[in-house]
Amino acid sequence: MSWPAGYGKRVLAEVDSTLNEAARIANELAGPEWILALRQTQGRGRRGRDWKDPKGNFAATLVMRPEGAPDQAALRSFVAALAVYDACVAVTGRSEGLSLKWPNDVLLKGGKLAGILLESAGNGKGVSHLFVGIGVNLVETPMKEWLEPGAVWPVSLLSETGVQVTPEEFLEAVAGAFARYEQQFATYGFEPIRTEWLARAAKLGEVISARTASSETEGTFETVDASGNLVLNTAKGRVSIPAADIYF
Repeated sequence: MSWPAGYGKRVLAEVDSTLNEAARIANELAGPEWILALRQTQGRGRRGRDWKDPKGNFAATLVMRPEGAPDQAALRSFVAALAVYDACVAVTGRSEGLSLKWPNDVLLKGGKLAGILLESAGNGKGVSHLFVGIGVNLVETPMKEWLEPGAVWPVSLLSETGVQVTPEEFLEAVAGAFARYEQQFATYGFEPIRTEWLARAAKLGEVISARTASSETEGTFETVDASGNLVLNTAKGRVSIPAADIYF
């Protein structure tokens, strides 16, 4: 594995959150840059949830200046998911048991291995900076008592594969994979990314539930559309869902 050309890298012994650090330094960066924290004290997940980082786990954020409309910037969650999937294959030498859970989780043997969180900064004309936060349970699973009912049980790469990898080693793998998929996205658009993601999708063709703060929709997971929305075939017909938590 080699570091991708054009991408910067900084490794911090400790920081409150790599997403926070990304926002602090974004304006001074000349190009995309990865920020890796060996210890993160205030990590967060989707919808403001805490993200715990036991020692040895992976917590990093990529700062980039996305081209295109804001809705295109959001599709980097699929780019990131594919990159994490490929990085796991690269460091373990196996793909068995790995799958992708819409919209932004990586599963291993049905348990949650990794989460992805995108945040952005605007300049009045669109998205000036995109922050792609990635957390991976490399060696430990977070405490489970604060899991929401029905949430996917967390697992670690070490517990499920017996392979121990350092955060720095995983960063090399995920940065290279992200650069490849980002180049594909920039050249050919979302369709090849969508196809690759669906080939790795968890529960495709099966009945799942999509929950928002105000509703729950149950249906067969049919596809992900050109905008990245989840498409369910329900008793009332096909439904396109832009954002939700998925349960199965």
